[in-house]
Amino acid sequence: MRKIELSYTLTPSRPGPSQTSALLRNPMMDVLHALRSSGSISGAARELGLSYRHVWGQLKEWEAQLGQGLIFWERGQAARLTPFGERLLMAERLAQARLGPQMEGLRAELERAFAMAFEEPRSASASASDVITLYASHDHALSELQQFASAPPASKEAPPPLHLDIRFSGSVDAIRALNEGRCTLAGFHTQPFAAAGSLSARTYRPLLRPGLHKIIGFARRSQGLMVAPGNPLRLKAMADVARLQARFVNRAIGTGTRLLLEELLAQASLAPDDIAGFSHVEASHAAVAQAVHSGSADVGLGTQYAARREGLDFVPLTDERYLLVCLKTALEQPALQRLLQHLQSRAWHERLEALPGYSADHCGEVAAMKRLLPWWP
Repeated sequence: MRKIELSYTLTPSRPGPSQTSALLRNPMMDVLHALRSSGSISGAARELGLSYRHVWGQLKEWEAQLGQGLIFWERGQAARLTPFGERLLMAERLAQARLGPQMEGLRAELERAFAMAFEEPRSASASASDVITLYASHDHALSELQQFASAPPASKEAPPPLHLDIRFSGSVDAIRALNEGRCTLAGFHTQPFAAAGSLSARTYRPLLRPGLHKIIGFARRSQGLMVAPGNPLRLKAMADVARLQARFVNRAIGTGTRLLLEELLAQASLAPDDIAGFSHVEASHAAVAQAVHSGSADVGLGTQYAARREGLDFVPLTDERYLLVCLKTALEQPALQRLLQHLQSRAWHERLEALPGYSADHCGEVAAMKRLLPWWP
């Protein structure tokens, strides 16, 4: 077993959607990724802003430390990773995908801690009013909102910074955390036109109470089949996945995507046993996409954003409404009012619309349940 040491860097904030491909950076993985994409040591050096001599020396040093070759050293030939180098990259990408929600939370906590260090000291009550604890189904737009809300105001009209303390969990678990007083806000997703007798309605209805809860619109996103480039199995629906016994990768019980899958299976008159790999579970959309990318699965259900980020093809199956919910009594809290200002701002809508598969949907609107949950009686 090799020892892992974690590190981080402080960099200036950059406006606009996040472009960083990895939540946790490693120099060796950066070099291997660059080598794979450029096909040469000199190309990798240019891509990373390093000298040829430095990259060459690093590769030799890493090979000596690991006791195995990372690339084929062939004069006059394109640089190719060895099978060991490819396995290292694949293992690292899968680990990043699986740990993504936890690493996003860790990064946000560090950013908040350093933001407090850069600011003038304030009272404890003022500091507490700048934080909202949010339990939510994992969603990339929420991570973008976390960065957007915590950034310094771009204009005098913009609301002050706000820290979202996001704890990613399944949709059902998030609402339960709200009801148990463990958070101020919960995030969940459901099909906007689900029937009153649907599994979503039967699952969420007992957890939500008119007069006690308030729904806040957030986003609409596209969910569908994530498949290898070119969709070699020509999968178009869950019926194709079952008929061809395509290797499927699932999400955990309690997540909104698992709930969606069970609804899609019921609509197609399919049972879990009809799906090869139904018990193969990953922790996030990114991890499902990585499993398909690595070849350990043929198909998974997830967001268009996750598929595009991993270079996969995407077969849309349904649009979902991603919603936030809070207790009615929390609506007057200064932090929640500030969040509504962020959600309703034009700058946030533009940032949200720039994400593949996302669109603003009643964003920042506090609505009755029957307005945004059509299956509500």
